[in-house]
Amino acid sequence: MNAEIHSEREQQRLKSTGETLGKQHTRSVNVTSRQWVIRATYLITAVGLTCLFMQFGTIPYLATSLGLDAVEFGYLQTLYGVLQLLGGPILGRVSDQYGARAAMTLSYVASSLLFLLLSMSTNVPLLFLSRIPSFFIQALPGAQMVITDLTTPTEHADALGKLGLCFGLGMILGPSLGGSLTTHFGIYFPCYVGLIGQLGCILMVLFFIPAQTKSQSKENAAEQGMPHSSGVFSLKEVLRLLKLPGVMDIFLIKVLSGLPIGLFMIMFSIISIDFFNLEAAQAGYLMSYSGILQMIFQGLVIGQLTSRYTDRTLLMLSVFVFSGVGLAMALMTNVFQYCLIAFPMVFAFCTLGIITDILLTKSVPPSDTGAMLGISASVLPLTRAVGPTIGGFLYRRFGVSSFGYLQLIINVALFLYIFKKRIPLNEGKIK
Repeated sequence: MNAEIHSEREQQRLKSTGETLGKQHTRSVNVTSRQWVIRATYLITAVGLTCLFMQFGTIPYLATSLGLDAVEFGYLQTLYGVLQLLGGPILGRVSDQYGARAAMTLSYVASSLLFLLLSMSTNVPLLFLSRIPSFFIQALPGAQMVITDLTTPTEHADALGKLGLCFGLGMILGPSLGGSLTTHFGIYFPCYVGLIGQLGCILMVLFFIPAQTKSQSKENAAEQGMPHSSGVFSLKEVLRLLKLPGVMDIFLIKVLSGLPIGLFMIMFSIISIDFFNLEAAQAGYLMSYSGILQMIFQGLVIGQLTSRYTDRTLLMLSVFVFSGVGLAMALMTNVFQYCLIAFPMVFAFCTLGIITDILLTKSVPPSDTGAMLGISASVLPLTRAVGPTIGGFLYRRFGVSSFGYLQLIINVALFLYIFKKRIPLNEGKIK
């Protein structure tokens, strides 16, 4: 009898052990699968952004060859920024309702159409028409949606920071590659290369990115979330998200804190020539220097900081550093001083961007993280849209120091506001 009982217990133990090992194996397979998808997302984003940024090394030459003056070229850039501003929340809604793969595919299809139209732009109307697909060109937000869905809250900052490496790589390689190809092979050749690259990204998205990246727990949470409209083109949904507790505060901090720096960077090409007395090649090297700093901070530094400090601490730190950057810019007189200022400036810019993205996605139900990332991604296009007008006025009327003083005043006010109102509402480490 004892032998039979012992044998039965042993069988139950072996069965239990087998089930546990099976669960562990399944879990390891899932983890491995997620890692492959995340790595593929990094690769797709790097290739897509490099090709997309190629147009910035080509568009000025194409616009000049078609007879556009500086004012008309400004209209062209403003149209691009406004369309991206409007399209960000829409693509986020597509991601929430149809999956991140659908959103990324739509983005790269739009990028392919942009380069196709650019390759056919033999007159000014066609050149302006080529900007229309930019409404759906949201390569970086689409990748952020995949990363957010496939990582745990404690991994978000590090994973999104590494995604910033892809952005920095594209920002460094894209314009220089586009300019080089334009010089050696003609104005339209980079358009063909960009088109091929974007079509390749579409194939990689369809092959590597699963149709749904949200976990089952997130889907269940979505079913229990707040009732909302199913329409993709729903302004009411955007307003609903902005009215959620704490969302508007974080969004305004994200918009206002880096706005003066954004205006400065939009005017940077003119400032490089008039204020720093640099040649075009030297100005390009300076832009690459900023891109390298961004890659270092996002890929290596911010992930370490978020594992040690709370989101509130890092939010206040970035705003405080931005205040110091503003004062230094107001007193800046030469390019060497700018190179020194670039260190804290890029650090604050990267930290603020990642922390506010994380706080915004934590403030909404899991079913709306895509839409919120789309709204967050509209900050940069907003700066591009208003930047040429506001930045040009400040520079012509008050000089370079005006960007620094504006940066100082805004961020001191924001620091006091965050401290007084205790933003974010739910303080704690990013988990």
